[in-house]
Amino acid sequence: MFNDVYDVIVVGAGHAGSEAAAAAANMGSKTLLITMNLQNIAQMSCNPAMGGIAKGQIVREIDALGGYSGIVSDTSAIQFKMLNKSKGPAMWSPRVQSDRMRFAEDWRMLLEQTENLDFYQEMVSGLLVEHQKIAGVKTSLGIQIKAKTVVLTNGTFLNGLIHIGDKNFGGGRAGERAATGITEQLIDLGFDSGRMKTGTPPRVDGRSLDYSKMIEQPGDEQPEKFSYLEGIQPLKEQRSCHMTYTSTEVHDLLREGFERSPMFNGRIKSTGPRYCPSIEDKINRFSDKDRHQLFIEPEGWNTVEVYVNGFSTSLPEDVQFKALKSVVGFENVKFFRPGYAIEYDYFPPTQLKHTLETKLVDGLFFAGQINGTTGYEEAASQGLMAGINAALKVQEKDEFILKRNEAYIGVLVDDLITKGTEEPYRMFTSRAEYRTLLRQDNADFRLTPKGYELGLASDTRLRRMEEKQKQSNDFVNFFKETSVKPEDANPVLESKNSSLVKQSDKMFKLFSRPNIDINDMRQFKAVEDYIQKHELDREVIEQTEIQIKYSGYIEKEKNNADKLNRLEDVRIPSGFDYEQLKSMSTEAKQKLSKIQPVTISQASRISGVSPADVSVLLVYLGR
Repeated sequence: MFNDVYDVIVVGAGHAGSEAAAAAANMGSKTLLITMNLQNIAQMSCNPAMGGIAKGQIVREIDALGGYSGIVSDTSAIQFKMLNKSKGPAMWSPRVQSDRMRFAEDWRMLLEQTENLDFYQEMVSGLLVEHQKIAGVKTSLGIQIKAKTVVLTNGTFLNGLIHIGDKNFGGGRAGERAATGITEQLIDLGFDSGRMKTGTPPRVDGRSLDYSKMIEQPGDEQPEKFSYLEGIQPLKEQRSCHMTYTSTEVHDLLREGFERSPMFNGRIKSTGPRYCPSIEDKINRFSDKDRHQLFIEPEGWNTVEVYVNGFSTSLPEDVQFKALKSVVGFENVKFFRPGYAIEYDYFPPTQLKHTLETKLVDGLFFAGQINGTTGYEEAASQGLMAGINAALKVQEKDEFILKRNEAYIGVLVDDLITKGTEEPYRMFTSRAEYRTLLRQDNADFRLTPKGYELGLASDTRLRRMEEKQKQSNDFVNFFKETSVKPEDANPVLESKNSSLVKQSDKMFKLFSRPNIDINDMRQFKAVEDYIQKHELDREVIEQTEIQIKYSGYIEKEKNNADKLNRLEDVRIPSGFDYEQLKSMSTEAKQKLSKIQPVTISQASRISGVSPADVSVLLVYLGR
C-alpha cells in the first residue's frame, strides 16, 4: 500500500497533528496523517472551548499565518467573548464556546479538502531510524511506511493510564486505547522521558439541571471572531453558559473519598497542571476557601451534554456523583460519564531545536503534549511550527523561527526549549515580555506577510491585511494632521471631566488622553465624516484607537526588543565547549552544555545562567 516515500508523516490527529498535516500539505509536501481513529480527528478531549487568556492570541496568530484553528473555532462557535476588556488591549483575549461535534467535523472536512494529504488509521508502534536519521514509521500490523521527516503529536496516548478512584486502566482517552512502543524506542535512542498528568470533569445531562438557580453567562452583545478572513462571519445568535458554586457541604463530601483518591494514596506520582487543578487539589491547597466557581458549558447547539468546568477530578465515581448532587442547580443531576485523571509520557523539550526538530534524530519533530504542554491552543501552534519546518527541511529551505517579540508562539517555543518544563506548560500574557506588541488585534500585521512567504496565507488574506493596515495608518495620520478648536473640543472634554483646552490642538493629542475614547472622538463631525466616507469597519477603528492611545508604550517595547535582538545576531558555534571558560560558573557550564543555545540571547534566558556568565561568553566570542 505504501511504496512511495512521504515527505512528511504526522503521527496523531489531535490539534497539533491536524495543524502540522495541514501546514505541510499546503506547503506542497506529500503528507500522511496517521492516527488510531479517524473518527476522532481534532477531538476536543477536554472542555468545548478555544482561546482564553493568552490562548486567544495564539489562535489569532495561527490564523494570521494561514493555519486552520481560527477558522474552525469560528465556524463551530456557539458563543464568543472578549476577555479582559476592562484592562488594556495587550490583555484582551478572544474565547469561544464550541460545538464539540461540529468542531471535529469542520476540521476533518478542511483536511479532506487539502491537496497532498493522505490519511491512514492504525497505531504507530515504532520509528524507522537509520544512522540517527528518521526514515519512516512502523505500525502495529507490521507495515513500514517510509518518510523524509516525521512529526510526533501523540497527546496523552503514550503509555496513557486512566485513573478513576482506586481503579485504573490503560487508555489515551476514555474509551480509547493507549499507544505503546514509541516511548521505549525513543529512550533506547538516548532521549530522556517523564510522566505528566491531566484530568477532566464529569459530563452531565443538561436536562437534569436547574438553570434558574444559576447565574447566566451570556456571550458578548457584539461578538467578534477569530479569523481575519473576510468570508467568516461573527455569530448572529449565541448559547449562554451558566455559573454556580461549590460549598462547604460539597467539599466535605469530596473529602470523604480522599483516601480512595489516586492523587492522595500515591497511585498518581506525576505532575498535573498548576493552573487547572482538580477539585480535590483545590480543596486541599486552598482550605481557607469555602466555595469554588463552576462554569456550566453546553457541548453544542443541539446536544444536551454539558461540561462542568472547574470540577476536574479523579475521585471514585460514587463520590463524584454524591458531591455534585449537593451543588446548587445539580440536585437531580444525571451523569453521562464521570471525570478521570490520565497519566502519560512526555519528553522534556530541552531536547529540541527552535524548529521543534529533535537534536538526537535528524528529521524527527515533536509537537503538543509530548513536549510537556497543556491546552489545545499551545498544541495547535506547535503543530503548525513543526509542520512548517518539516516541509521546509524536505524542500531544503531555511528554517522558520518566530522570535519572542514577534509572536506568543515564539515565546512558547523559546520557553520550552530554553527553560524546559517540569509541569504541564500553559501560556499566560505574563510570560511574554513584549505583550504590548503581541496583541490579539494585530496578529495579522505581525504574521500574515510571513505566512504568505511560506505559501500558507493566500493572496486574498495578504491584500486584506495590507488594506486594513493602510486604512489604519491613514486614520492615525488624520488625527495627527487635523486640529480642533476649543469651542468644539471643550464640551466633549467637560463631559468626561477632562481638563479644557485654551487654543486649537491636534485631535491626536486629545485622543491620547486616558479617559477619552473613540466614541468621544466620534462626536466631532470631521471624525464621523471620515469614518463614513472611507467606510471604516470596527477592526480598523479599534486598531487606530490602540495605535494612538498606546503609541508611547508600543515604541518603548519596540526599542527594548531591538536591543535584545542584537544579541540574537551573536551566534554561538555549534558544539561549543563551555568547559574551556574558566571564569564561568559550574552551573552555567552544565546548563549551557546540555541545552546548547544557538545565540547569546537564548543563552541569557536559561535558568542558572547569570549576566556575569553571559559577559564571559561575550568576551570569549570577541564581543
